[in-house]
Amino acid sequence: MDMQALLQQAQQMQQQLMEAQQQLDEAKVEGTSGGGLVTVTVSGRGSVEDIRIDPKAVDADDAEETAQTIADLVLAAIRDAEASVEELQQEKMGPLAEGLGGGGLPGGGGMPGLPGF
Repeated sequence: MDMQALLQQAQQMQQQLMEAQQQLDEAKVEGTSGGGLVTVTVSGRGSVEDIRIDPKAVDADDAEETAQTIADLVLAAIRDAEASVEELQQEKMGPLAEGLGGGGLPGGGGMPGLPGF
């Protein structure tokens, strides 16, 4: 086994991981509900960045029902965005996880200190 080649491969994997994490930090994903009445913007890491509610979602004649409807629409939009974030994370990080755990390193044991790997 060539330790220099192994070290070089580990350094390349670390660089790819850092690049993927940077891309996730910079990514913005939107989730919507109610036919666009509510739009939620979430970072590639899953943090809610913005919530927009169309004024058409508000029924001034029924404040209680409107409040519950808006809460439901916000929750649905967040879940929609979360699903998109999961897809994005899998796209960016999945190949790296496969490389780390799928025989990319001897023993296929993942990398210590990297959660999920």
